[in-house]
Amino acid sequence: MFNSGDTAWILTSTALVLVMTMPGLALFYGGLVRSRNILSVLMHCSAICCVSSVLWFILGYSLAFSGDGAYIGSLSNVFLLDMARESAMGSIPESVFFSFQMTFAVITPALIVGAYVERIKFGAVLLFSSLWLLLVYVPVCHWVWGGGWLADMGILDFAGGIVVHVTAGASALVIAIALGNRSGFPNQISPPHAPWMVMVGAAMLWVGWFGFNAGSALSAGSDAGMALLVTHLSAATASLVWLTIEWIRFGKPSLIGLVTGTIAGLATVTPASGFIGPVGGLVCGLVGGGVCYYCVDLIKGRFNIDDSLDVFAVHGIGGATGTILVAFLALESMSGVGLGDVSAMSQLKTQIIGIGAVLVWSVIITLAIIYITRKLVGLRVELEDEMEGLDYKAHGETGYNL
Repeated sequence: MFNSGDTAWILTSTALVLVMTMPGLALFYGGLVRSRNILSVLMHCSAICCVSSVLWFILGYSLAFSGDGAYIGSLSNVFLLDMARESAMGSIPESVFFSFQMTFAVITPALIVGAYVERIKFGAVLLFSSLWLLLVYVPVCHWVWGGGWLADMGILDFAGGIVVHVTAGASALVIAIALGNRSGFPNQISPPHAPWMVMVGAAMLWVGWFGFNAGSALSAGSDAGMALLVTHLSAATASLVWLTIEWIRFGKPSLIGLVTGTIAGLATVTPASGFIGPVGGLVCGLVGGGVCYYCVDLIKGRFNIDDSLDVFAVHGIGGATGTILVAFLALESMSGVGLGDVSAMSQLKTQIIGIGAVLVWSVIITLAIIYITRKLVGLRVELEDEMEGLDYKAHGETGYNL
Protein backbone atom coordinates (compact mmCIF):
# COMPACT_ATOMS: atom_id res chain seq x y z
CA MET A 1 0.00 0.00 0.00
CA PHE A 2 2.73 2.45 0.97
CA ASN A 3 5.71 3.40 -1.17
CA SER A 4 8.78 3.36 1.05
CA GLY A 5 10.69 5.84 -1.13
CA ASP A 6 7.85 8.36 -1.14
CA THR A 7 7.34 7.90 2.59
CA ALA A 8 11.02 8.41 3.34
CA TRP A 9 11.12 11.59 1.23
CA ILE A 10 8.07 13.15 2.87
CA LEU A 11 9.39 12.25 6.33
CA THR A 12 12.58 14.07 5.36
CA SER A 13 10.63 17.00 3.89
CA THR A 14 8.62 17.29 7.09
CA ALA A 15 11.82 17.71 9.08
CA LEU A 16 13.14 20.22 6.54
CA VAL A 17 10.03 22.39 6.71
CA LEU A 18 10.03 22.35 10.51
CA VAL A 19 13.67 23.49 10.44
CA MET A 20 12.48 26.47 8.38
CA THR A 21 10.64 27.77 11.44
CA MET A 22 12.72 26.21 14.19
CA PRO A 23 15.37 27.60 14.02
CA GLY A 24 15.57 29.10 10.48
CA LEU A 25 12.90 31.79 10.59
CA ALA A 26 13.59 32.48 14.26
CA LEU A 27 17.25 33.25 13.54
CA PHE A 28 16.46 35.18 10.35
CA TYR A 29 14.01 37.44 12.16
CA GLY A 30 16.02 37.49 15.39
CA GLY A 31 19.10 38.90 13.71
CA LEU A 32 17.09 41.66 12.03
CA VAL A 33 15.77 43.23 15.25
CA ARG A 34 17.63 45.19 17.89
CA SER A 35 19.59 43.21 20.47
CA ARG A 36 17.12 43.98 23.27
CA ASN A 37 14.37 42.14 21.39
CA ILE A 38 16.05 39.03 20.02
CA LEU A 39 14.67 36.66 22.67
CA SER A 40 11.14 37.95 22.15
CA VAL A 41 11.36 37.03 18.47
CA LEU A 42 12.73 33.57 19.26
CA MET A 43 9.93 33.17 21.81
CA HIS A 44 7.28 34.20 19.30
CA CYS A 45 8.43 31.65 16.72
CA SER A 46 8.81 28.88 19.31
CA ALA A 47 5.44 29.47 20.94
CA ILE A 48 3.64 29.71 17.59
CA CYS A 49 5.20 26.42 16.59
CA CYS A 50 3.81 24.74 19.68
CA VAL A 51 0.31 26.23 19.67
CA SER A 52 -0.13 25.72 15.91
CA SER A 53 0.88 22.07 16.18
CA VAL A 54 -1.68 21.37 18.89
CA LEU A 55 -4.48 23.29 17.14
CA TRP A 56 -3.71 21.50 13.87
CA PHE A 57 -4.08 18.19 15.68
CA ILE A 58 -7.26 19.12 17.53
CA LEU A 59 -9.21 20.83 14.77
CA GLY A 60 -7.24 22.40 11.94
CA TYR A 61 -6.35 19.30 9.93
CA SER A 62 -9.90 18.00 9.99
CA LEU A 63 -11.36 21.30 8.78
CA ALA A 64 -8.73 21.61 6.05
CA PHE A 65 -8.61 18.09 4.64
CA SER A 66 -11.79 16.25 5.66
CA GLY A 67 -15.19 16.37 3.96
CA ASP A 68 -16.12 17.77 0.57
CA GLY A 69 -17.48 21.20 1.44
CA ALA A 70 -16.73 24.06 -0.94
CA TYR A 71 -15.61 26.46 1.79
CA ILE A 72 -14.63 24.40 4.85
CA GLY A 73 -14.02 20.77 5.72
CA SER A 74 -15.79 18.62 8.27
CA LEU A 75 -15.28 17.70 11.92
CA SER A 76 -14.96 13.99 11.14
CA ASN A 77 -11.26 13.83 11.96
CA VAL A 78 -10.89 16.08 15.02
CA PHE A 79 -8.15 14.76 17.31
CA LEU A 80 -7.34 12.43 14.36
CA LEU A 81 -10.11 10.11 15.58
CA ASP A 82 -10.78 8.98 12.01
CA MET A 83 -7.14 8.17 11.23
CA ALA A 84 -5.87 4.64 11.74
CA ARG A 85 -2.20 3.65 11.73
CA GLU A 86 -2.73 2.09 8.29
CA SER A 87 -4.63 5.08 6.82
CA ALA A 88 -3.14 6.18 3.51
CA MET A 89 -2.94 9.44 1.65
CA GLY A 90 -1.87 8.45 -1.81
CA SER A 91 1.33 6.41 -1.51
CA ILE A 92 2.25 7.59 2.00
CA PRO A 93 0.74 7.03 5.46
CA GLU A 94 -1.80 9.66 6.43
CA SER A 95 0.18 10.26 9.62
CA VAL A 96 3.09 11.44 7.46
CA PHE A 97 0.82 13.62 5.33
CA PHE A 98 -0.69 15.11 8.51
CA SER A 99 2.77 15.89 9.90
CA PHE A 100 3.97 17.42 6.63
CA GLN A 101 0.94 19.68 6.42
CA MET A 102 1.34 20.54 10.11
CA THR A 103 4.73 22.10 9.41
CA PHE A 104 3.05 24.41 6.87
CA ALA A 105 0.47 25.34 9.51
CA VAL A 106 3.39 26.13 11.83
CA ILE A 107 5.41 28.40 9.57
CA THR A 108 2.55 30.40 8.04
CA PRO A 109 1.43 32.32 11.16
CA ALA A 110 5.09 32.53 12.20
CA LEU A 111 5.86 34.51 9.04
CA ILE A 112 3.59 37.27 10.35
CA VAL A 113 5.93 37.76 13.32
CA GLY A 114 8.10 39.93 11.09
CA ALA A 115 5.37 42.56 10.85
CA TYR A 116 4.89 43.18 14.57
CA VAL A 117 8.27 42.60 16.21
CA GLU A 118 9.49 44.88 19.03
CA ARG A 119 6.10 46.29 20.01
CA ILE A 120 3.44 43.61 20.55
CA LYS A 121 2.24 41.91 23.75
CA PHE A 122 3.14 38.24 24.05
CA GLY A 123 -0.43 37.33 24.97
CA ALA A 124 -1.58 39.03 21.78
CA VAL A 125 0.86 36.91 19.76
CA LEU A 126 -0.63 33.71 21.15
CA LEU A 127 -4.28 34.71 20.76
CA PHE A 128 -3.88 36.34 17.36
CA SER A 129 -1.87 33.41 15.94
CA SER A 130 -4.34 30.82 17.26
CA LEU A 131 -7.39 32.57 15.83
CA TRP A 132 -5.60 33.37 12.60
CA LEU A 133 -4.60 29.76 12.01
CA LEU A 134 -8.18 28.52 12.42
CA LEU A 135 -10.02 31.38 10.71
CA VAL A 136 -7.68 32.39 7.88
CA TYR A 137 -5.18 29.65 7.13
CA VAL A 138 -7.40 26.59 7.57
CA PRO A 139 -10.27 27.77 5.29
CA VAL A 140 -7.87 28.91 2.55
CA CYS A 141 -5.95 25.64 2.82
CA HIS A 142 -9.23 23.81 2.26
CA TRP A 143 -10.19 26.03 -0.67
CA VAL A 144 -6.93 25.31 -2.50
CA TRP A 145 -5.59 21.95 -1.31
CA GLY A 146 -8.55 20.31 0.43
CA GLY A 147 -10.93 20.09 -2.52
CA GLY A 148 -12.65 23.45 -1.99
CA TRP A 149 -14.00 25.96 -4.48
CA LEU A 150 -10.66 27.26 -5.73
CA ALA A 151 -9.47 23.71 -6.34
CA ASP A 152 -12.62 23.11 -8.37
CA MET A 153 -11.82 26.20 -10.44
CA GLY A 154 -8.43 24.74 -11.30
CA ILE A 155 -6.20 27.06 -9.27
CA LEU A 156 -2.48 26.30 -9.52
CA ASP A 157 -0.65 26.63 -6.20
CA PHE A 158 1.87 23.87 -5.89
CA ALA A 159 3.38 24.65 -2.49
CA GLY A 160 1.69 27.70 -1.00
CA GLY A 161 2.04 30.94 -2.93
CA ILE A 162 -1.58 31.68 -2.06
CA VAL A 163 -2.16 29.41 0.93
CA VAL A 164 0.99 30.48 2.77
CA HIS A 165 2.46 33.68 1.35
CA VAL A 166 -0.56 35.71 0.25
CA THR A 167 -2.45 34.96 3.49
CA ALA A 168 0.51 35.75 5.74
CA GLY A 169 1.61 38.77 3.71
CA ALA A 170 -1.82 40.41 3.58
CA SER A 171 -2.45 39.82 7.28
CA ALA A 172 1.01 41.10 8.16
CA LEU A 173 0.31 44.42 6.47
CA VAL A 174 -3.01 44.74 8.29
CA ILE A 175 -1.57 44.10 11.75
CA ALA A 176 1.42 46.38 11.08
CA ILE A 177 -1.00 49.22 10.32
CA ALA A 178 -3.22 48.38 13.29
CA LEU A 179 -0.27 48.32 15.71
CA GLY A 180 1.25 51.51 14.41
CA ASN A 181 4.92 52.20 13.75
CA ARG A 182 7.67 51.51 16.23
CA SER A 183 8.81 54.50 18.22
CA GLY A 184 11.37 56.36 16.14
CA PHE A 185 10.43 54.73 12.83
CA PRO A 186 11.90 55.14 10.28
CA ASN A 187 14.91 57.33 10.96
CA GLN A 188 15.71 56.38 14.55
CA ILE A 189 15.50 52.61 14.27
CA SER A 190 18.88 50.93 14.78
CA PRO A 191 20.12 48.63 12.02
CA PRO A 192 19.85 44.84 12.42
CA HIS A 193 22.00 43.83 15.38
CA ALA A 194 23.36 40.56 13.93
CA PRO A 195 23.58 40.33 10.12
CA TRP A 196 25.52 37.06 10.46
CA MET A 197 22.53 35.54 12.25
CA VAL A 198 20.22 36.71 9.47
CA MET A 199 22.41 34.92 6.94
CA VAL A 200 22.45 31.69 8.99
CA GLY A 201 18.66 31.81 9.29
CA ALA A 202 18.27 32.49 5.58
CA ALA A 203 20.55 29.55 4.75
CA MET A 204 18.36 27.27 6.86
CA LEU A 205 15.27 28.62 5.13
CA TRP A 206 16.85 28.05 1.71
CA VAL A 207 17.69 24.42 2.46
CA GLY A 208 14.40 23.83 4.25
CA TRP A 209 12.54 25.22 1.23
CA PHE A 210 13.60 22.13 -0.73
CA GLY A 211 11.31 20.16 1.57
CA PHE A 212 8.66 22.87 1.33
CA ASN A 213 8.47 22.86 -2.47
CA ALA A 214 9.85 19.49 -3.56
CA GLY A 215 8.05 17.76 -0.70
CA SER A 216 4.75 19.15 -1.97
CA ALA A 217 4.98 16.64 -4.82
CA LEU A 218 4.13 14.07 -2.09
CA SER A 219 6.36 11.58 -3.90
CA ALA A 220 10.03 11.02 -4.63
CA GLY A 221 9.80 11.39 -8.40
CA SER A 222 10.47 13.72 -11.28
CA ASP A 223 8.08 16.43 -10.03
CA ALA A 224 9.99 16.63 -6.75
CA GLY A 225 13.30 16.76 -8.58
CA MET A 226 12.24 19.58 -10.88
CA ALA A 227 10.62 21.50 -8.01
CA LEU A 228 13.90 21.36 -6.09
CA LEU A 229 15.88 22.53 -9.12
CA VAL A 230 13.69 25.51 -9.97
CA THR A 231 13.50 26.49 -6.30
CA HIS A 232 17.27 26.77 -6.12
CA LEU A 233 17.54 28.64 -9.42
CA SER A 234 14.93 31.19 -8.38
CA ALA A 235 16.56 31.78 -5.00
CA ALA A 236 20.03 32.24 -6.50
CA THR A 237 18.78 34.54 -9.28
CA ALA A 238 16.70 36.77 -7.00
CA SER A 239 19.67 37.07 -4.63
CA LEU A 240 21.81 38.38 -7.46
CA VAL A 241 19.07 40.76 -8.59
CA TRP A 242 18.76 42.27 -5.09
CA LEU A 243 22.55 42.47 -4.74
CA THR A 244 22.90 44.23 -8.09
CA ILE A 245 20.20 46.79 -7.37
CA GLU A 246 21.78 47.67 -4.02
CA TRP A 247 25.25 47.82 -5.52
CA ILE A 248 24.14 50.24 -8.22
CA ARG A 249 21.99 52.30 -5.88
CA PHE A 250 24.23 52.54 -2.81
CA GLY A 251 27.67 51.61 -4.07
CA LYS A 252 27.94 48.65 -1.72
CA PRO A 253 26.08 45.31 -1.76
CA SER A 254 24.90 44.21 1.68
CA LEU A 255 24.66 40.71 3.12
CA ILE A 256 21.17 41.39 4.43
CA GLY A 257 20.10 42.60 0.99
CA LEU A 258 21.50 39.47 -0.63
CA VAL A 259 19.64 37.06 1.65
CA THR A 260 16.44 39.12 1.54
CA GLY A 261 16.58 38.59 -2.20
CA THR A 262 16.99 34.89 -1.51
CA ILE A 263 13.72 34.77 0.43
CA ALA A 264 11.96 36.83 -2.26
CA GLY A 265 13.03 34.31 -4.90
CA LEU A 266 11.93 31.39 -2.77
CA ALA A 267 8.51 32.92 -2.08
CA THR A 268 7.99 33.77 -5.75
CA VAL A 269 8.78 30.29 -7.08
CA THR A 270 6.73 28.47 -4.42
CA PRO A 271 3.33 28.38 -6.19
CA ALA A 272 4.93 27.56 -9.54
CA SER A 273 7.63 25.11 -8.46
CA GLY A 274 5.92 21.85 -9.44
CA PHE A 275 4.59 23.13 -12.75
CA ILE A 276 7.53 24.91 -14.40
CA GLY A 277 10.91 24.10 -15.92
CA PRO A 278 14.40 25.52 -15.30
CA VAL A 279 13.83 28.63 -17.42
CA GLY A 280 10.72 29.30 -15.35
CA GLY A 281 12.81 29.17 -12.19
CA LEU A 282 15.17 31.76 -13.62
CA VAL A 283 12.27 34.02 -14.62
CA CYS A 284 10.69 33.74 -11.15
CA GLY A 285 13.95 34.86 -9.60
CA LEU A 286 14.43 37.76 -11.99
CA VAL A 287 10.90 39.08 -11.65
CA GLY A 288 10.46 38.27 -7.96
CA GLY A 289 13.74 39.88 -6.95
CA GLY A 290 12.97 43.13 -8.75
CA VAL A 291 9.29 43.41 -7.83
CA CYS A 292 9.81 42.60 -4.16
CA TYR A 293 12.69 45.10 -3.89
CA TYR A 294 10.50 47.84 -5.30
CA CYS A 295 7.65 46.95 -2.95
CA VAL A 296 9.89 47.13 0.13
CA ASP A 297 10.71 50.70 -0.84
CA LEU A 298 7.07 51.45 -1.57
CA ILE A 299 5.66 50.16 1.74
CA LYS A 300 8.24 51.71 4.04
CA GLY A 301 9.34 54.71 2.01
CA ARG A 302 6.26 56.06 0.28
CA PHE A 303 3.52 54.73 2.56
CA ASN A 304 5.53 54.91 5.81
CA ILE A 305 4.14 51.57 7.07
CA ASP A 306 6.31 49.76 9.59
CA ASP A 307 5.98 46.22 8.29
CA SER A 308 9.17 45.78 10.24
CA LEU A 309 10.78 42.84 8.45
CA ASP A 310 9.02 43.25 5.08
CA VAL A 311 6.58 40.35 5.30
CA PHE A 312 4.06 41.81 2.85
CA ALA A 313 6.60 43.06 0.33
CA VAL A 314 8.64 39.85 0.26
CA HIS A 315 6.17 37.08 1.04
CA GLY A 316 2.82 38.57 0.04
CA ILE A 317 4.00 40.21 -3.17
CA GLY A 318 6.41 37.38 -3.96
CA GLY A 319 3.73 34.72 -3.54
CA ALA A 320 1.22 36.67 -5.62
CA THR A 321 3.79 37.32 -8.35
CA GLY A 322 4.65 33.65 -8.65
CA THR A 323 0.97 32.74 -8.66
CA ILE A 324 0.45 35.00 -11.67
CA LEU A 325 3.61 33.90 -13.48
CA VAL A 326 2.70 30.20 -13.30
CA ALA A 327 -0.11 30.76 -15.82
CA PHE A 328 2.58 31.40 -18.46
CA LEU A 329 5.63 29.56 -17.15
CA ALA A 330 3.73 26.27 -16.89
CA LEU A 331 3.23 26.21 -20.68
CA GLU A 332 4.98 23.41 -22.52
CA SER A 333 6.72 26.01 -24.68
CA MET A 334 8.41 27.19 -21.47
CA SER A 335 9.35 23.61 -20.53
CA GLY A 336 6.49 23.45 -18.03
CA VAL A 337 4.03 20.63 -17.50
CA GLY A 338 1.39 22.31 -19.67
CA LEU A 339 -2.10 23.59 -18.92
CA GLY A 340 -4.06 20.89 -20.71
CA ASP A 341 -7.06 22.32 -22.52
CA VAL A 342 -6.90 25.61 -20.61
CA SER A 343 -5.39 28.68 -22.23
CA ALA A 344 -2.83 30.80 -20.47
CA MET A 345 -5.23 33.74 -20.27
CA SER A 346 -7.99 31.58 -18.83
CA GLN A 347 -5.58 30.19 -16.23
CA LEU A 348 -4.40 33.72 -15.47
CA LYS A 349 -7.98 34.73 -14.74
CA THR A 350 -8.34 31.83 -12.30
CA GLN A 351 -5.05 32.74 -10.62
CA ILE A 352 -6.10 36.38 -10.18
CA ILE A 353 -9.50 35.39 -8.78
CA GLY A 354 -7.72 33.17 -6.27
CA ILE A 355 -5.32 35.92 -5.20
CA GLY A 356 -8.13 38.47 -4.91
CA ALA A 357 -10.46 36.22 -2.93
CA VAL A 358 -7.76 35.13 -0.50
CA LEU A 359 -6.51 38.70 -0.11
CA VAL A 360 -9.99 39.99 0.76
CA TRP A 361 -10.67 37.10 3.13
CA SER A 362 -7.33 37.54 4.89
CA VAL A 363 -7.79 41.27 5.37
CA ILE A 364 -11.38 41.10 6.65
CA ILE A 365 -10.82 38.20 9.04
CA THR A 366 -7.53 39.64 10.29
CA LEU A 367 -9.28 42.91 11.15
CA ALA A 368 -11.86 40.95 13.15
CA ILE A 369 -9.14 38.97 14.94
CA ILE A 370 -7.27 42.17 15.80
CA TYR A 371 -10.45 43.63 17.27
CA ILE A 372 -11.02 40.54 19.42
CA THR A 373 -7.37 40.42 20.50
CA ARG A 374 -7.31 44.09 21.44
CA LYS A 375 -10.47 43.71 23.52
CA LEU A 376 -9.37 40.55 25.35
CA VAL A 377 -5.63 40.95 26.00
CA GLY A 378 -4.56 44.23 24.39
CA LEU A 379 -2.27 44.55 21.40
CA ARG A 380 0.65 46.91 21.90
CA VAL A 381 3.05 47.16 24.81
CA GLU A 382 3.55 50.39 26.73
CA LEU A 383 6.09 52.85 25.34
CA GLU A 384 8.36 52.32 28.35
CA ASP A 385 8.44 48.56 27.70
CA GLU A 386 9.10 49.10 24.02
CA MET A 387 12.04 51.37 24.75
CA GLU A 388 13.56 48.99 27.32
CA GLY A 389 13.06 45.97 25.08
CA LEU A 390 10.68 43.05 25.16
CA ASP A 391 13.28 40.47 26.13
CA TYR A 392 13.45 41.61 29.72
CA LYS A 393 10.07 43.32 30.07
CA ALA A 394 8.02 40.44 28.66
CA HIS A 395 10.16 37.41 29.43
CA GLY A 396 12.57 38.39 32.20
CA GLU A 397 15.62 37.37 30.18
CA THR A 398 18.21 38.99 27.96
CA GLY A 399 19.78 37.71 24.80
CA TYR A 400 23.28 38.79 25.70
CA ASN A 401 24.75 38.78 29.22
CA LEU A 402 27.87 40.87 28.80
